[in-house]
Amino acid sequence: MPFDRLILALSDWAEEQSNSVEIFSQVGNTDIKPALMKAVSSLSPSAFRNAVQDAEIVVAHAGMGAVLTAMEFGKRLVVLPRLGALQETRNDHQVATADWLSHKPGIYVAMCESELGRAIDRARSEPLGTKEISPFATPELIAALKTYILS
Repeated sequence: MPFDRLILALSDWAEEQSNSVEIFSQVGNTDIKPALMKAVSSLSPSAFRNAVQDAEIVVAHAGMGAVLTAMEFGKRLVVLPRLGALQETRNDHQVATADWLSHKPGIYVAMCESELGRAIDRARSEPLGTKEISPFATPELIAALKTYILS
């Protein structure tokens, strides 16, 4: 589903930076053509992972795929949740996710598009990103699941 609010807010922030930052965006299905950002409609999963790995900061919706990929690479993450009322998603589950993420180190939450620029600026001013996580389940989790399944 389109998420034009994020694209427009990021584009507004980019204009304020006087071309001092390079922004690469996966924008999805939209008619918006951001002037100061390199934008593609979609990336393959491997290209997305490469883009995240190369990024200084990741700005995304509050979807767990983007969140986990940013965390896997220890990237600072700025999230803006999609809203069901604006038909950006089916319901407001991303609002709850964003609220939960707001307490995590290296993750900066903008609950509305007017907060996005400040969240990016905070992320840029702090040296550390999120704690890196493994893309694989821990041995303890695997053992617990095996025990559960076999019992």
